[in-house]
Amino acid sequence: MKYQLVFTDIDGTLLNKDRELSELTIAEVKRISPIPFVLISSRMPKGMRHLQHQFENITTPLIAYNGGLVLHKDKILHSKVIDNSVLEATINKCVNTNIHLSLFYADEWYVQSMDYWAKREENNTKVTPTIKSHLEVLNTWKTEGKGAHKIMCMGDANEIDVLYKTLESEFSDEIMLYRSKETYIEISHKSISKKTAIEVLLNSIYTHLSMENIIAFGDNYNDIEMLKAVGLGVAVSNANDEVLKAAKKVTDTNKNDGVAKFLQQLF
Repeated sequence: MKYQLVFTDIDGTLLNKDRELSELTIAEVKRISPIPFVLISSRMPKGMRHLQHQFENITTPLIAYNGGLVLHKDKILHSKVIDNSVLEATINKCVNTNIHLSLFYADEWYVQSMDYWAKREENNTKVTPTIKSHLEVLNTWKTEGKGAHKIMCMGDANEIDVLYKTLESEFSDEIMLYRSKETYIEISHKSISKKTAIEVLLNSIYTHLSMENIIAFGDNYNDIEMLKAVGLGVAVSNANDEVLKAAKKVTDTNKNDGVAKFLQQLF
């Protein structure tokens, strides 16, 4: 069998309209075992592990934060954080705005209050954040030698637009800005991507395999590089036009079990 490894994005790709795994998806992932089925997402690890438990494949690696953190059986294979000077500047730029900031490091998630945006993310990811001021988090991370794996900015589209342009002009050499929605900015270190994270696993865990042996599923801009790099890049049909063009195959929508249906046909 040419394809011996599967990677899939989560939100907009794998989960259904209720942001959950369908019974068909769970059944198909179990059926194709022992082919590893690896979750690769902008989510934090804690927002992914409950899905692994449903698949009953908790020993499979996890790629979190769009490649910023690669784990295998809770061992860190790769970790890249945003410099705290960028985090500090981002915090300062959000003062006197209505922009919500979520700060992430490994399984830590901090918000200043349980506002609309925090509650929305909690509902989507099944993870509850810790309430702590941004400056307190920053100072703690400086002391502990940590940084943000991801900064998420959420709010009014116009305010988000201004922030995006400002950060892009000042820090484009250091960070990757990804606008998943007009009201969201996800920020990660410039050097990481889903493709680089897959390369980490090929070099450390799946050393007998290559990109040609991989199937990957995605729906959004941060999936394009991955879909182009692997042997078979598959877009769900609800994907952005650029993603559809980059994919080698297109399956049904996430709401109609597109990933599960493709696995049924292929294996």
